[in-house]
Amino acid sequence: MDIAADLILAGALAVAWLAAGLVADGLPAVRNARELRRRAGILTWLIAAGAATFAAVLVVNWIVPGESAGASAALLPAVPAVVALTWGVRRLGPVRRGAGAFATAPQTPVPPALRAAAAHPLILVPIQVTGLAAVVALPIAAGLVRVPGADVAGIALTVLGAVVVAIGIRSAVRHSRLSLLTLAPLGRTRPRVPVDSR
Repeated sequence: MDIAADLILAGALAVAWLAAGLVADGLPAVRNARELRRRAGILTWLIAAGAATFAAVLVVNWIVPGESAGASAALLPAVPAVVALTWGVRRLGPVRRGAGAFATAPQTPVPPALRAAAAHPLILVPIQVTGLAAVVALPIAAGLVRVPGADVAGIALTVLGAVVVAIGIRSAVRHSRLSLLTLAPLGRTRPRVPVDSR
């Protein structure tokens, strides 16, 4: 199979998942319920486009005769994509429905619990990791790196692993911080009762 076709498919895969990662990263920062619902819908469509690109890689690899690096390149982002398509999409559904509950008052500020749900690591981390893995897989699709048996592939996987840990920690910290806002700040709003000194 032609290297150009492999590169086009791998590039489309990377673009779809990177765009989804950017949208997912901005999801907890939206100002009102209408914008949250709109962005959750865009994110759902981008994830579907990324899944369709995976299917296109497999179909093209099966139909077009000849040796292809496209399937090998798609294997790297396939694992986090499965997590994003199962647990991530499952977590995204309630966020979209929760924002849709404010359809009669679309300018309503996003409630803290809904903002925390939008920042859940199972939504953000698998999507961003899939995008980064798709970018790392581009040299494999171009035929510049042979898998298995390439030292460059091992270095790339090590760097990708470190980036995955960093993304996971950042996402967990942000989710925890937003989750704390859903609790009543008892120390600040508790009425001050004078203590009887007798």
